[in-house]
Amino acid sequence: MRQQAAAGDITLLFGDESEALTHPYLARAWAKRGCDLRVEAPGQSKKRAIIGALDLAARKLIASTSATKRSSDFIEFLGRLDAIYRPCPGRPGNPVVFVLDNGPIHTSKASRAALAARDWLTLEWLPKYAPELNDIERSWRDLKRHFLAHQTFADINDLDRAIYQGIAEMNHERQSPLCTNLRIAA
Repeated sequence: MRQQAAAGDITLLFGDESEALTHPYLARAWAKRGCDLRVEAPGQSKKRAIIGALDLAARKLIASTSATKRSSDFIEFLGRLDAIYRPCPGRPGNPVVFVLDNGPIHTSKASRAALAARDWLTLEWLPKYAPELNDIERSWRDLKRHFLAHQTFADINDLDRAIYQGIAEMNHERQSPLCTNLRIAA
């Protein structure tokens, strides 16, 4: 399927959820020898759920945040995918394949009914505990390691802003050409 997506024959989406905290993630960092690295973390940590899909060929992460990780939040996110990928006049009619794990948020009765109602969407199911097979996991790791690490957020709104800004920056970085001055050697 990855080859088909790279060739433009299908649109391949990897979907999953993650969480972000108002207290800092401690990623790899350095400090002078004998000094401790300290990051302030006052108060009680709050969390935000992030529901997303990674468009493999377009190298674009689409995500929404919510207070919970429930089926209703996942179904609301499916509405976002409808707006972006549902076939309509003027939009390419490539088949859309959505790869999901067998987590409870995806397999509830309400989620299954919402997925079944989208006849334009083909589902591929991954095993429950196999994050190495889901390409979106790398995006969650990069978001937390590079855009949310070593920061304390004052409240949920600050965390939301940082999440969306981090996703926008990741998408921008992934879209930039690797080499802007290509020359063909003869």
